[in-house]
Amino acid sequence: MIERPPAAALAVLLALVGGLLTARGVVEATTEDAPVRTETAVAPPPTASHPVARAGKPKVARSVPVRLDIPSIGVHTRLIRLGLAEDGTVEVPPLTGGAPAGWYEHSVTPGETGPAVILGHVDSARDGPAVFYRLSSVKPGAEVSVRRTDGSTMRFTVTRVARYPKTGFPTSDVYGPVPYPALRLVTCGGSFDRNRGSYRDNVVVSAR
Repeated sequence: MIERPPAAALAVLLALVGGLLTARGVVEATTEDAPVRTETAVAPPPTASHPVARAGKPKVARSVPVRLDIPSIGVHTRLIRLGLAEDGTVEVPPLTGGAPAGWYEHSVTPGETGPAVILGHVDSARDGPAVFYRLSSVKPGAEVSVRRTDGSTMRFTVTRVARYPKTGFPTSDVYGPVPYPALRLVTCGGSFDRNRGSYRDNVVVSAR
């Protein structure tokens, strides 16, 4: 499951996109980029002081993504649009068997300059494995493709797979501005906290 972030996180982060960087909370990571850095929360939305970045001129026009494929781990899913819940937190896909992953509509679309953010559940107590059940096992170098409503397909290469405690969600690394088209895939991971009914960590896959 993906746990919804507390509303208090809105003042600190911009949900899968941010500004300030602090080095703490990384559980494990494989990377071809700079060292992993983290902040707080799970997936708070952008704020006025930290808008979703669209740095520079986009290489392609904006077009809503409709399908995600990660052949190496058997992920083939349609994509739904995710906005903000009534409490101001980022929406998550339905927690039901067969639910697709979802694109956060306040991020860029795949292929535009900046990070396009996609969320999916790892599993559910009732239905078992979900769309991103194997996301943590994807390897750097793996291909990820996203089909868009304009008929184009954007292809990305995984550069980093990391797991963070939910108390140290890497907001800046997920939502922060980058000068190239990027993709961020997010799900839950780590051990399960039965008292809270949620996983203790988040898995974040970065691709470009």
